[in-house]
Amino acid sequence: MNQGQRKPEARPGQALRFVAAALIVRDREVLIGQRRADQAMASLWEFPGGKIEPGESPQQALARELTEELGIHAEVGPPVTRIRHNYRRGGAVDLQFFTVREFTGEIDNQIYQQVRWVKLEDLTGYEFLAADRGLIRDLAAGKLL
Repeated sequence: MNQGQRKPEARPGQALRFVAAALIVRDREVLIGQRRADQAMASLWEFPGGKIEPGESPQQALARELTEELGIHAEVGPPVTRIRHNYRRGGAVDLQFFTVREFTGEIDNQIYQQVRWVKLEDLTGYEFLAADRGLIRDLAAGKLL
């Protein structure tokens, strides 16, 4: 973060949700999921993961979420980045992204409209959640993985 910049903080009355998300990588591709029509921010793309529950580490939460969402048992790797984002319509999120290069089991989509393996350089062609957009640019430019 540059000098003079500060992390956005949750606005008064706004809950800050803590989320762990996975950059599940194989070769130069990453797995992304598209939200269903009945979900908030429908049809936008995101990285698999979810809310960190009380008493869980981000890595434990991510491993649990990947089992619930995709039916895989992931070996959660090192952290990649952390983003705090305030959505215009309210709500704030603190996202921690981790690499996942190894997992057991076959991907079995449980919650998304669809999941897709995408080349890193092609990520900018998908409409992602606002909180993910800076990360998408960096991944597509080859800056993080």
